[in-house]
Amino acid sequence: MKQLRLHFFKTYLSIGLFCYYKQFKVHNVERVPKNKPVLFLANHQNALIDPLLIATKSGRFCYFLTRASVFNKPLISKFLRSLQLLPVYRIRDGWSSITNNNSIFSTCTEVLNQNKAVVIFPEGNHHINRSVRPLSKGFTRIVFETLEKYPETDLQIIPVGINYNKADDFVDSTSVFFGKPIAAKKYLSTNKNKAINTLKEDVYQAICKLTTHIPSENYAETIAKLEEVPVNFLNPEAVNNCISSNFETCQKHEKSKTNYLKIVLKYVLLANFLPPFLVWKYYAKPKIKEIEFVATFRFALYITLFPLWFFILVSIVSVLFGWQVTALYGIVISALALFYVKS
Repeated sequence: MKQLRLHFFKTYLSIGLFCYYKQFKVHNVERVPKNKPVLFLANHQNALIDPLLIATKSGRFCYFLTRASVFNKPLISKFLRSLQLLPVYRIRDGWSSITNNNSIFSTCTEVLNQNKAVVIFPEGNHHINRSVRPLSKGFTRIVFETLEKYPETDLQIIPVGINYNKADDFVDSTSVFFGKPIAAKKYLSTNKNKAINTLKEDVYQAICKLTTHIPSENYAETIAKLEEVPVNFLNPEAVNNCISSNFETCQKHEKSKTNYLKIVLKYVLLANFLPPFLVWKYYAKPKIKEIEFVATFRFALYITLFPLWFFILVSIVSVLFGWQVTALYGIVISALALFYVKS
């Protein structure tokens, strides 16, 4: 039953993400081992969208370490755990709660020993800036506890770079880059502190190559120049080369031109989906305090409220005009919506 539930949600979310993003490109997913324990370590710009991208495109059913605050309500906690989400506690959750991480890390160790996959965002929090922040040591604890308890475990670390054209926009585009596997065993050393620091640095450098990394010094000036060029943020290697060359070897990305057909199409779709759009604009969006959550809440409405309203519309048309008109209406509106996103 659990596997069936996971397959259902993965399929539904995959369809939702395909329909939500204009471009959705996945690179080097063949690098992900199928029958070995895997620890995915990714940058974190876009709240809950980031784990959804890995969940649907990594080729593995993953366990996710998620901030504990979202598990506060029992019903929600039960649902999240059924989807293999595990709470991780931070200092802001209270010093007394930090010890709860001991059992969570132990769970990760057991999961990895069973050749399963775990996803961690080692920056410790999300931020929309195009920079990889210093990594916390939490993931290294899981790595070394796993190897110490199960020395024969062939744990593979996969760095992941998640990229967005403009994370809080709709319609947006995304690209996910899976890095080369790093064998955790090679970090076993008599000098554990040195091994931890080396592992952190290697993972940090790997993630920096898989996503756009703008150093914190002169961030505002650098991002302004990149947007002026403009560069293609879905190609982090080219963008990073542009930065390192002091903007001398930048690949220009053609700006999209005004599409008047798309403007007309937008209002056609608004006329059909006005109620859920108003819920988003005047109820949901004003309550979002962090820009990193804009895409998360928009996507949540996109795959729940909008399909529900569409079902209501189709039911009304069916009652008034019969199934032939209903089928035509459903096909036309679905095609127009997909064309609007993808064009």
